[in-house]
Amino acid sequence: MITIIDYGVGNINAFVNVYKRVNVPTKIAKSAADLEDAKKIILPGVGHFDHAMSELIKSGMREKLDELVLIKKVPVIGICVGMQMMANSSEEGNSEGLKWIDASVKKFDETKIKQVTRLPHMGWNDVNPAIFNTLFTGLEKDALFYFLHSYYFECNNPADILATSDYGGQFACAANHENIYGIQFHPEKSHHYGETLLHNFAKL
Repeated sequence: MITIIDYGVGNINAFVNVYKRVNVPTKIAKSAADLEDAKKIILPGVGHFDHAMSELIKSGMREKLDELVLIKKVPVIGICVGMQMMANSSEEGNSEGLKWIDASVKKFDETKIKQVTRLPHMGWNDVNPAIFNTLFTGLEKDALFYFLHSYYFECNNPADILATSDYGGQFACAANHENIYGIQFHPEKSHHYGETLLHNFAKL
């Protein structure tokens, strides 16, 4: 069972539909009570960092999520802004992050980007696993994922970098610390590559 956090930020139905295709049951959590007995958690996110943090706190789920993730070690994966929220802070706003991974979120340096339209980083890009991890089983080579972001996740501990991509230089597009995973790209928009990754998460 995959529990998907619905705090008003993110396309919840897209994840539900992916898991339907691979016959994995899902549950949508809109309150702390809905999180009871969660075995695996998806934290989606789009838009502005401060807004996403504010909406999560208003949902009343923040404290329960901290308990599940940090104390009970329930596997969790953050998607896009959901990943960025796992960091200590972000240059996009003033709010503190969840501080689940020792990292900071920084804006891309546009002077290093060769594309005519520099930000956001939008479209398909290679993802290169930095270490072996079952999240990327079957995706070790030639995997493409869909990105849409102007800020990137910078791990303070290089050992937490799970995969990299290139946009004006290498950046961590996936991170992992113990039971906590974050991915900058959108698996729900990445066709069979994303379906494979989400299915791998269900099997962790």
